[in-house]
This record gives sequence, C-alpha cells and structure tokens, in this order.
Amino acid sequence: MASAEIAAEHERIQREIESTDTNCIGPTLRSVYDGQEHGLFMDKLEGRIRNHDREIEKMCNHHFQGFVDSITELLKVRGEAQKLKGQVTETNQKLQSDGKELLTSMDELRQCRLQQRNIATTIDKLTHCLPVLEMYSRLQEQMRAKRYYPALCTLEQLEQSCLPKAGGYRFCAIMAENIPVLRTHIRDVSMSDLKDFLESIRKHSDKIGETAMKQAQVQSSRDSDITHQQRTGSGKRLRREVGSGTMVESSGGSPNSEQDSGILDVEDEEDDEVPGAHDLVDFSPVYRCLHIYTVLHETLEGYRRYFNQIVGFFVVEDHILHTTQGLVNRAYVEELWEVALSKTIAALRTHSSYCTDPDLILDLKNLIVLFADTLQGYGFPVNQLFDMLLEMRDQYGEILLKKWNLSFRQIIDQDNYSPIPVSTEEEYRRISGQFPFQDPELEKMSFPKKLPFSEFVPKVYSQLKEFIYACLKYSEDLHLSSTEIDDMIRKSTNLLLTRTLSHCLQYAIKKKNVGLAELVQIIINTTHLEMSCHYLEEFISNITNVPPDGVNATKLYGTSTFKDARHSAEEEIYTNLNLKIDQFLQLADYDWMAAQGGGQASDYLSDLIAFLCSTFSVFTHLPGSPIEHARLPGKVAQTACMSACKHLSTSLLQLLLEADVRQVSMGALQQFNVDVKECERFARAGPVPGFQGDTLLLAFIDLRQLLDLFTQWDWSTYLADYGRPTCKYLRVNPHTALALLEKMKDTSRKNNMFAQFRKNERDKQKLIDTVVKQLRNLIAAHQS
Repeated sequence: MASAEIAAEHERIQREIESTDTNCIGPTLRSVYDGQEHGLFMDKLEGRIRNHDREIEKMCNHHFQGFVDSITELLKVRGEAQKLKGQVTETNQKLQSDGKELLTSMDELRQCRLQQRNIATTIDKLTHCLPVLEMYSRLQEQMRAKRYYPALCTLEQLEQSCLPKAGGYRFCAIMAENIPVLRTHIRDVSMSDLKDFLESIRKHSDKIGETAMKQAQVQSSRDSDITHQQRTGSGKRLRREVGSGTMVESSGGSPNSEQDSGILDVEDEEDDEVPGAHDLVDFSPVYRCLHIYTVLHETLEGYRRYFNQIVGFFVVEDHILHTTQGLVNRAYVEELWEVALSKTIAALRTHSSYCTDPDLILDLKNLIVLFADTLQGYGFPVNQLFDMLLEMRDQYGEILLKKWNLSFRQIIDQDNYSPIPVSTEEEYRRISGQFPFQDPELEKMSFPKKLPFSEFVPKVYSQLKEFIYACLKYSEDLHLSSTEIDDMIRKSTNLLLTRTLSHCLQYAIKKKNVGLAELVQIIINTTHLEMSCHYLEEFISNITNVPPDGVNATKLYGTSTFKDARHSAEEEIYTNLNLKIDQFLQLADYDWMAAQGGGQASDYLSDLIAFLCSTFSVFTHLPGSPIEHARLPGKVAQTACMSACKHLSTSLLQLLLEADVRQVSMGALQQFNVDVKECERFARAGPVPGFQGDTLLLAFIDLRQLLDLFTQWDWSTYLADYGRPTCKYLRVNPHTALALLEKMKDTSRKNNMFAQFRKNERDKQKLIDTVVKQLRNLIAAHQS
C-alpha cells in the first residue's frame, strides 16, 4: 500500500517536472530528497527519460526521409536561385540603363513643357501689354503733334480699358501715375492756347473790323451797280466797274502778313473778293479747348473758383454801393444780381446733372451753401439757391441708390450663404455691434458657436445705416426743420428698401445655380433683417430727434420688403423642389406589361426619397416665425414638405394615366404600389417635425385608394358605396378609375394579371367589360 502511494507520488512529481517552468522546479526536487526513496525516484526518472528518447527517435525516423527530401529540394533550388539572381541582376542593369535614357528624355520633356508654358504665359501677357504700349506710344505722338483732343480720348481709353487688363507691372504703375499729370498738362496747354487766341483777337480786332467794313462797302457797291444796271441796261460796263472797284478796294486795304495766333494770312491781291471777317480768324483754339474741357471731368476746385469770382464781383459792387453816391444804385445791383443768379443756377443745373459721384455732389452742395450764406450776409436774396439744392437732393438720392445697388450686389456675390462661425467673445461682440442681434439661448452656449445668419445680414444692415448717414449729410445746413429732415431720410430709405434692396434680393433668389441650401439661408437672413427694422426706425429717430410714432411720421417699408423677399424665396424653394422631383420622375422606367411586381421600390424612387430626406434635413434651420429661434423648424419647412409630397403624388398619378401608357398589367400595378408604399413610408417617418399624426400621408390618399381598389379588385364595394361620406374609396374619381381600367382591357394572353380568379381569358374580358359598363353608368347617372 505504501509502495503504491510512493509510486503515485513519484508519478505526480515527474508530471510536475515535465509541465512546470524550470524556475519553479526547486521545491519539487526538494520534496524528492526529503524522502527516503530518492534512489527509486531516480530509477523511474531514468526510465521516463529512456521512454522520451525512444519517442524522439521514432519521430525523427518518421520525419527523417521528409527532412532529407527537403534538403535535397533546397539544394536544387539554390542553383535555380543563383540563376534567378543573375537574371534579376542583368534585368536590373538593363532597366537602369534604359531608365537613364528615359529619365533624360523625361527631364528634357519637362524642360520643354516648362518652356512651352512660359512661352504661352509670355504670349498671353504680351497680348495684354502690347496694346498698352502701342496706345501709350500713340499718346506720345499725339502729344508731340499737339493733337490734344485725340490724346485726351486715348488717355481715357488707356486708363479705363487697357491698363486694368495689363496687370500690376511697374511700367503700368508709372503710366497710371502719369495720367493725371498728362491731363493737367493738356488742360493747361488748351487754356493757354485759348488765352493766346483771345489776346490775339484783342490785338487785331481793328483789322477784323476793317475787313468787315470793307466787305460791307463792297456789298453796298454791288447793290448800287446792280440798281444802276437795271436803270441803264448796260450790264457789261457795270460788271467792269464792279470788278475794278473790287480790285481797288482789295489792293488798297490789303493788310500786312500776320503771324499771331488766331489770325490767318490773307493775300488780298490774289483774291477776287474781300474775305469775310470769319475767314481771317482761326477758331480752332476755341473749339479745341471746348472739346477738351467737355471730356475732362468737373472738379470741386473749378466750382470753387467759379463761386469765388461771383462773390468777389458782388462784394466789390456792394462796397461801391455803400461807399459812394451816384456811381451805382440799389436797383442796378439787384438787377445785376438777378441776372447773375439765374445764369448761375442754370449753369449749376446743367453741370451737376452730368455728375455721377455722390461725394462730389455733397461737396458741391456744401460749397453752394457757403456761397449762398456769404452773399446773404451782404443782403442778396438766395432763396432760389436753396430751392435748387432741394431739387439736387433728388438727383443725389438717385446717385446714392445706384451706388448702393452696386454695394448690395457685391455683398450678395461675395456671401457664402453659411451661418457665421464665432470662436471668441470678441468676435461675438463685434458682430453684435454691427447688427442688433440678441439670443439668450445662443449666448448661453459655449464657444465656438454659429450665428444663424450669414455675413450678408450685418453687412446689409451696416450699408443701410451708411445710406441714412449719407442722406443726413445732404440735409444739413439747408435750413430745414427736424421733421422735414426726418421725412426726407425716411422717404429715401424707403426707396432704397423697396426698389434697390428688393431688386437685389430678387437677383439673389432668381440667379442661376442657387441651391436649396442658399434659398434656406436667404429666408433666415431676411427674417433677421425684418426683425431689425424697428432698430432702423429708432436709429433714424435718434439722429433726427423726431419720435417715430408721430402723427405725420413716415413709416419704413422694410418689414414688407423683407417679407416679400422671404415669400419669393419660399416660392422658389417649392418650385425648385418640384423641378427636382420631375427630374427624378423622368428616370422612371416601368415595365407596364410585367407579369408580376418586384419586392422592392424602383431605383429612381429610392434615389428620390434619399434626396428628399437630405434636403429636408437642411430645413431644420428654418425659422418658424420672426420671434422664434432661427434654428427651429417652421411653417416653411412643413409647407415645402407637403408641397413636395402632393406634387410627387400628382406626378405619379399622371405617370400612370399618361397617354403613352396604352396597357397596364396587374404586375405593373403591384410594382407601382410598392413605390407608393415607399413614398408613404417616407411621409410616415416625419421628415419635417410639426405635422400632427398622419397629416403628411393625406398627400398620397388619392393614389392609395385608387391602387387599393385595383389591387384588391374591390369594385363591388366601390360601386355600392359611391357617393356616401363613409365610402371606403371616397377619393377615387370614377373618371380616373375608368381611364385606368381601359388600359387593362386589351392585354395579351401571356399576361396573367387575373390568374388569382382562375378563369379563362374570355371570362376575364367579360369581367372587365362588366366593370367598365357599370362605371360608365355610374358616371352618366351622376352627370345627369
């Protein structure tokens, strides 16, 4: 018994030695030497070792042949590997050699392409630069030839068209810097020529007068001779005398040759007749100066000199009036002022009508006010000047509208139609300073966050304020009351809102490639601008000191402007959605004679549903009303979704009933039914929040009842309950049902759409004919 226990213990120790890690074998061996049977254990251990040696030898004998075969195969492979290595090395050398040539060719090709691109770029740049250089050369030739008017036209063309196209080259910058200098030079030279002409005219006016008087004398002599000829009838003698008199007068009055500017040389001895006074004068300096000053733009300095001369003249007249007696009187000075005032006003009206710069008109207005106040201080009446300034106010307003129209268009074109991201408190305060936006919920959110509107909103609001400031600047110093100024500013602002900004918003809505996301953002933007209208009212009241709730106060039309723009954007959304749906429906390709329907929706409809789902996810940012937060879904999204579903339902029904579809099988109706179920699944999923119950499903109710009637072939119920309020197929029009049923009459024998009735073709046709007859009787009965 003891020996069996010892043997079991030794067996356990051996198993433990075989399975235990060598680092932990010490305690196991110690238990062997603690006992008295370590000799017996060693014998068993040696026996176990011999058994393992025999197993190892058996395993080696078993695998030895395979090992030898593997070594033999490996030795064979070594030779093949050496051969393969040599082939690879040789191939690599050839590839490297050929690759060097290819790389050389590629590098040459790259250089050629680079040169080609540089040449094309150079040609393109030269194409833009050569016209500039040629035109500048022509300008220099015209300046040297003193052809100043053509030079001025060339200068205008160079500045307006050629230089902007050439680019930012240094020679272009030099030319641009020289343009004002050349203009000034041309103006000064033309004025100098005009002054020389006037001086010459003054110097030689006696000669011109003498010539004019000689011409009058010759004409008088001719008239006298003709009268004498009529009396005596001796025409030949009279002609000789007239000719002799002409020659005498011409030779006797012949002036010396003149080289002064404006006076032409006249060889009177060679002329048969005395030249006219206008033939002696070269008026080209006058015409040239007139043309040049017509092309040159008006400047404020010119107006200032004009007013200074008038003021200086009347200051002198007023001083003479008050310091002398009998030299001038009050009536003379007042009459002189009335004439000067009428001519001044006429000139100002003419010249200011061509001005298109609002800043110049504003400066001119200030100059006219100073001119009027100065003369009023000397006792001259100036009410007509202020009346003219009020007339110029309308012109100034029109110019402002044109300028702001360009500003609004630029803002629209540069807008990204995305909510404004705000990363810091400073950015949020900066935008809040530009646009009066308050949202307690948004202020609680941590940064970064997004404002609901795009950059369009604060930029447009800032431009509206700038326009109001511009209108106020013109109203200053016109001796108007606060109420009049307030009324003028409000009327001008209303024109800006209802005409300029409204047209720009329509431009943004109607322009090409505007997507649904952009239209949604436009709705959000106009909603916030509408909410800011009362801030504009307060802004105008603050700068004019007129309360906005006055009896005669003009109200701003901003609310209606932005509301109309929002409605237009909404209609554009509905229209674009319907167009997109129509585009998907054009891809529909039903097999109207299919034996049976498929188990899943058509591909085009699956794509359409996916598009609608992604589209209506954008509408989660639409405002519900002007006082709600701009991220809440609203009525616009619900209307768009309902409109899209109704249009889809109507279009599917039209697709089923269109004239091109001559026959429809029951299998086709089953597939069509699967597609309609997919539409209903989309409506049931609630793509836009806010619908109560299955309201959206009502868009497909007509189609659903029609398909149920045909797929269930429930004509007995339909015919029996027709006209009752509780009819199961209340939305099925008998005309529609009859039209679809007619398409199912003439089916081929291969079509087994009535296989569920287990009747032959004759009975099927008879059944259809019976239903058709009953429908026609039903229609006739209700029509009568």
